[in-house]
Amino acid sequence: MSNLSVIYGDDRIDFQVCISRDRPKRKVAIHVYPDGSVQVDAPEGAGDSEIRDAVRKQARWVLKHVSDARQQREHVLARQYVSGESHFYLGRRHLLKVIVAPDERATVKLLRGRLEVCCPKESPGMVKDLLRGWYRDRAKEYLHNRLTIHAGHIPWLSAIPCWKLAPMQKQWGSCSPKGVISLNPHLVKAPRDCVDYVLLHELCHLREHNHSERYYQLLGQLMPEWKFVKVKLDGMAELLLNE
Repeated sequence: MSNLSVIYGDDRIDFQVCISRDRPKRKVAIHVYPDGSVQVDAPEGAGDSEIRDAVRKQARWVLKHVSDARQQREHVLARQYVSGESHFYLGRRHLLKVIVAPDERATVKLLRGRLEVCCPKESPGMVKDLLRGWYRDRAKEYLHNRLTIHAGHIPWLSAIPCWKLAPMQKQWGSCSPKGVISLNPHLVKAPRDCVDYVLLHELCHLREHNHSERYYQLLGQLMPEWKFVKVKLDGMAELLLNE
């Protein structure tokens, strides 16, 4: 991976380049992540000038999405837990709809692309607690399912390893010396490939409890594109970890 930039009018676009052997020749893909960072996936053999030209051709699109991402980021970070805010689930934004119903049971539902929270009184604190519980329940179910799938394809695992949910401010996961995996419930807000990257990262520690060359060889065997996915997750981390 390397860093490049192009000038478009009065604007400068900085971006990270990820070279992929699997990309079709002369096919460049541009991604703008929620934090406003830009990543360009380019085929093996693509030169810097060719990559810059591809970004210049899409410069107006890139700048618009960078601007939109930064505006949305400012909005999301100012959490008030009121209707109209956006919240992530499995990599997608969902608008929050708060319904005050004194005679109804407190619930959280995902309906037609929005998160609907019903609570007995107008209370941002209560909405926050309800959403936190909902995310935790979804994380418990979803992460268990993904771990089950991965465990069936990893040679050194005969069953799902011991794991638990653990709130963390800056980490997505960890693996104890005894082989217990801890996962951040906020992980369920990330896209599936990012979830899988974190799970595989921790599962590899069951075989190599370090970050040695052998460890990264194992991770590369299970997820050849892990570096690209890590960049993607890093770009979303501040948004997804924020409550």
